[in-house]
Amino acid sequence: MILYPPWPAGVEPAVPIVSYPNTWTHTPSLAPIRRPLTLTEATGPLDLSRKLPCGEPNLAMPHPGRMAQGQLIHVAGRVLDEDARPVAGAIVELWQANAAGRYFHPIDQRDAPLDPNFIGNGRVRTDADGAYGFFTIRPGAYPVPVEDVWWRPPHVHFGVIGPASLTRLVTQMYFPGDPLNAYDRILQSVPDPAARDRLLAEALPPDQVGSGWLGYRFDIVLRGRRATPPA
Repeated sequence: MILYPPWPAGVEPAVPIVSYPNTWTHTPSLAPIRRPLTLTEATGPLDLSRKLPCGEPNLAMPHPGRMAQGQLIHVAGRVLDEDARPVAGAIVELWQANAAGRYFHPIDQRDAPLDPNFIGNGRVRTDADGAYGFFTIRPGAYPVPVEDVWWRPPHVHFGVIGPASLTRLVTQMYFPGDPLNAYDRILQSVPDPAARDRLLAEALPPDQVGSGWLGYRFDIVLRGRRATPPA
């Protein structure tokens, strides 16, 4: 059976979050009921990349000659375990809003333009060094539709699936220096300031990236004192 120690104090978000309705409907009011894992749940399915096709690293140019609107960026990093060892073969999923702050999803009906050349999701597999990377665009900010209005800053959602379907982390990456970060109630729901900082990407010097894209590094650490908080 796979057993993990509790998250370190201050890493998990304090939920539900005031003025964010989804956290009230998706946060259990009671503690989860533990049930024994069967061999199938604890060990598989293995090699999920066969069932979840990977190889979608370029969201900014889904087809030759069709470029998405917005600031072009490259986001890359490594998936590491709590001892800083690379996690090879992990599936990394990314989804985000477009440059106008709107998602390509029927639920998002906000009065903001859609980009016909931007779907906003992709999936890759980490290499032997635990590395992943996506070409995409910087997402726009958008308001949360509540009476006490507040805005979500530009952010990117990540899902990391490990060797089995039960090992999944869902988190978010924020951009350093954005003024809306201080007002984002999801980011600020992580109690520990050091843990919040681990949700900020590292902006790379332009001479390391080139003239075509802005570069950001975002390492994802699974568990331990340097864990990337779930979000």
